[in-house]
Amino acid sequence: MNETSLTEKSYFCALYDIIVMKRILSILFVFFAVVMTAVAQQRFTVDKETYNFGQIQWKKPATVQYTITNTGNQPLRLTNVAPSCACSVAQWTQTPIAAGGQGNITVEFDAKALGHFDKSIAVYTDTQSKPLYLHFIGEVVTQVKDFSRAYPYLMGEVRLDKNELEFPDSYRGEQPTLRIGVANLSARDYEPILMHLPSYLTMQSEPAVLKQSEHGVITLTLHTDKLKDLGWTESSVYLSRFMGDKVSDENEIPLSIVLLPNLSNVDVANAPAIQLSETEINLSAEPSNKKKVKYDIKLSNVGRSPLRIGKLQVFHSAVGVRLKKNVIKPGDEVHLRITIDRSKLNKKRHLRILLITNDPKQPKAIIHIN
Repeated sequence: MNETSLTEKSYFCALYDIIVMKRILSILFVFFAVVMTAVAQQRFTVDKETYNFGQIQWKKPATVQYTITNTGNQPLRLTNVAPSCACSVAQWTQTPIAAGGQGNITVEFDAKALGHFDKSIAVYTDTQSKPLYLHFIGEVVTQVKDFSRAYPYLMGEVRLDKNELEFPDSYRGEQPTLRIGVANLSARDYEPILMHLPSYLTMQSEPAVLKQSEHGVITLTLHTDKLKDLGWTESSVYLSRFMGDKVSDENEIPLSIVLLPNLSNVDVANAPAIQLSETEINLSAEPSNKKKVKYDIKLSNVGRSPLRIGKLQVFHSAVGVRLKKNVIKPGDEVHLRITIDRSKLNKKRHLRILLITNDPKQPKAIIHIN
């Protein structure tokens, strides 16, 4: 073989290698692009996919509320909620739901015909091309005889559809609402009233008076401009079960609210970003004879500007926290020391730690203690 043939052969081999390498790099680029898109994709869960109203009265609108939790690492927006029939009207959280935050979808169903029904709503988000379908079922009757399914919580001769109130994460200036379904099982007229309402809540009952076997709705409106502090606010309201009823543990309804900072004007590309080494603490993994348990969770700033921990809250006297500094430079980390006194866990309630930050993608971070 002459020198010219060898040179041509080497040239074509090199050209072939370059073409193969470009194809491999293209495939790898597409693969990593798909992976990174999946990692950053907003995801969410819902507290129930199907709600059973049980029996509802004809020509008496009934309401169901779904709680949406953003389990992704980016803000999530509900772009549309479409009921399957004109007999349903939906309202939903309009502002973006922060990572780890919650929003609500409220559907009012006004039955036009007697009998069993099976309806659905299509939930659209800004990241998924296909909707998630939620359902509600039940039976429309002229006279409700069984309230136990739709109103599972009994307080005296009154039944409720929920026994605690948790508003969706809210920003200053918003006025979100929560609805409580009420059914009157007594033989006398009943006026649904929530006692000891905090100044940041107002209520309205529809109808104002429930006759025997009637049901209605109490609507609570949260006025966020009247809340003093960011973060978690906890309180209780008390259902008046009869005329002259007093406040007691038996008619207490716990109430919780999370107020987040408004970070809509923050430059997201250069913002801080919080990262926790753990978000779950499993107490059962520790020796049972160990009274005090200590944990160190690494709190890092993987963003491009200083991270500020504006609020650090605990909700049980058994839990103690210590953070040496609340401003963390980009690339730095600090240890959050958590101490748990097991001897005080006889009334286990709200075992969680809340951090309010200036991270626009995660203004609320929660550490759960199980």
